[in-house]
Amino acid sequence: MLTLILATAVVAYIGFCVALYTMQRSFQYFPTPRRLGATQLAGTFKSGDTLLQLTVRPHAGPGAVLYFGGNGEDVSSSVAPLMAAFPEREIVMLHYRGYGGSAGRPTEADITADAAGLFDKVHAEHPDVIVIGRSLGTGVATRLASTRPVSKLVLVTPYDSLLGIAQTQFRFFPVSWLLIDKYESWRYVPQVKAPVLILAAERDEIIPTASSERLRSRFPAGQVTWVMVPGASHNTIVDDPSYVRSLEAFDAAR
Repeated sequence: MLTLILATAVVAYIGFCVALYTMQRSFQYFPTPRRLGATQLAGTFKSGDTLLQLTVRPHAGPGAVLYFGGNGEDVSSSVAPLMAAFPEREIVMLHYRGYGGSAGRPTEADITADAAGLFDKVHAEHPDVIVIGRSLGTGVATRLASTRPVSKLVLVTPYDSLLGIAQTQFRFFPVSWLLIDKYESWRYVPQVKAPVLILAAERDEIIPTASSERLRSRFPAGQVTWVMVPGASHNTIVDDPSYVRSLEAFDAAR
């Protein structure tokens, strides 16, 4: 009987591991449609053979903002506070593969390549580019800033690594072997030279504060401006008035 119980437990454990591996991207990515009208602030970008959708507020001049959103975010719904914070900059927001009408399916490798290509396009017309990442997008933004001449980097509710968070949630499973898209931001911190603003939510129920603080601690002293938004949750931080004020102050700082 004991042998049967152990065998059943082993089979169940292996089955759960297989399910985690095969379904992991359905846990990581939640593609959302674009809420704005088909032509309202709309743009496109071709990454290889894949046509991606953008939300764009055009503006002539040297300054631009490049934005990467969360795993369930329609970035077009987040454009208003950016327009308020950066009235003199062009705003370009990427709809990841599978999001907002973009073709393809999201993976870390493809999103990383898409982000780099889009930065190069924006930077060719606007040499002063602030890169903003929110939640999942903080991993995209941090990695991008390690390889491109980003003027400033803003990380909203960031994590040190998604692998680390997954290991905490699934303590008894070999997550480091199973997880494909690890988004290990800490690996890229040493190559980030731009000034950094981290906006953390006091009541973040998704990203542990400890993970955000670990990421901050990896930057050299003086590189990071840390703002804890009191009372804000993971999804409400962008609605807090201090969100726009912090972005405005960071943009104005020299």
